Amino acid sequence: MNKFKIVIGLIQKAIFWFLAVSLIWVLIYRFINPPITYLMLQRAVERKIDGKDLKINKSWMRIEDISTNLKKAAIAGEDINFLNHWGFDFKAMESAFVKNKNGKKVRGGSTISQQTAKNVFLWPGRSYIRKAFEAYFTVLIEIIWGKERILEVYLNVIEMGDGIYGAEAAVQNYWGKSAGNMSKSQSALLVAVLPNPLRWNPSRPSRFVYYKQGLILRNMRTLKKLPF
Repeated sequence: MNKFKIVIGLIQKAIFWFLAVSLIWVLIYRFINPPITYLMLQRAVERKIDGKDLKINKSWMRIEDISTNLKKAAIAGEDINFLNHWGFDFKAMESAFVKNKNGKKVRGGSTISQQTAKNVFLWPGRSYIRKAFEAYFTVLIEIIWGKERILEVYLNVIEMGDGIYGAEAAVQNYWGKSAGNMSKSQSALLVAVLPNPLRWNPSRPSRFVYYKQGLILRNMRTLKKLPF
């Protein structure tokens, strides 16, 4: 019985410290930009194993300086209901589940909030444990950060090429310009490659990437004026 109480006590302490540390961690990143992510480190190690140079090309850009076209393209292409949900788009998740069940190739129903939580706080993977942590951190950033900060962090940490992270580094690499000066067409192309930025290149788009660009541009026209 004493051993059982000790185990329960240890579990309670572990839960307490996890909640405390995670809350502080999320609160800090509300005001301080994440310096690096697990995926960035993983990709750097993979490059080194392949005999390539270490490469983590990133350059932070404030949300107010990022082109409105690019912000709209990200929402239109990745999470059309971003401004209206509380971190989870259950209709999109249900649709993705049905299509996957029927054998159709489709992206998951993850929202921008979920992708941001995964990229900033967690490791890549598809386990139920990781998804549970992802849901937890998604709720936290929705409450503590808000939509503007979530989109800002997302557009600055998302993988956009081989060793390239964030919109500013990507736009500089592909077009030699700033992410603050993006056309609708270029913005849609950049977002179109996000499902597989290591395979597709927005400056040399394939027929499929052009097809996705068209869908994103169509969705962009349905979006109302952004609040940020």
